[in-house]
Amino acid sequence: MLDTMNTEPNATEGILSIDPIDMNELPTGTLREMLAAGDVVANCHRVLSNTGDNIVGELIKDAGTFYEWQHYPDGDVYDRRTHAQYYYHAHPKEERTGEHGHFHTFLRPKGMPKNVHPSRAVPDYRSPREDNEALSHLIAVSMDRQGFPIRLFTTNRWVTGEFWYRASDVVRMLERFEIDHAQPSWPVNMWIGAMLTMFRPQIRALILQRDVAIAQWQRLKKPDNVYEDRSLEVTSEVPVDVEKQLEAIRAALAGRPEE
Repeated sequence: MLDTMNTEPNATEGILSIDPIDMNELPTGTLREMLAAGDVVANCHRVLSNTGDNIVGELIKDAGTFYEWQHYPDGDVYDRRTHAQYYYHAHPKEERTGEHGHFHTFLRPKGMPKNVHPSRAVPDYRSPREDNEALSHLIAVSMDRQGFPIRLFTTNRWVTGEFWYRASDVVRMLERFEIDHAQPSWPVNMWIGAMLTMFRPQIRALILQRDVAIAQWQRLKKPDNVYEDRSLEVTSEVPVDVEKQLEAIRAALAGRPEE
């Protein structure tokens, strides 16, 4: 099993974590897909480190002065074929505990599975103005100051300005995320997609916990609109370690017959 945070809710912030993932319970095919993605992640780290670079530095290397809150790259990274999207940014230093910044990943409607629609249950639901406007946030990836991933987390709706989809529908979107072009950085594009596959079980669990956290916050705090409550920002999170994940995957595959 992988180490995770305590599963008890944080009463102050409303953040939930997830139960440990037992890799032995995952199908062999899923584990092999995760392992292949993990090899891509590790290889991206290795190749960049050969020149003293890292994932974050590679993405922002031509950006000039790095500003808090600004999206990197300018205008985000968007794949017009898959309709996947991501950007990197950083909060003010006083809000960052051990992280440099984080990636936010999204999928737009034209890339979503069929029969997936924004939830009309939110208090201020409005119909999208354009057919590809109603994007969904998938997962955020927190990075340390050395440019390595340290945490996965989900957020409340107001954080990214997304349209709200049920967790079960967001989970269905995960396998659709792919940035299949080389701009602004081929290694970063490959890496972010591989991260969402390598940590797929944790991400699925975090997304499901997101809706639990929202419901719990509504029950305890009774805000007028829980999705716009600035007191609830991060809804679920778990620390991650690429090497430990790879070790757990390989251990679960050990002794299984070749397919």
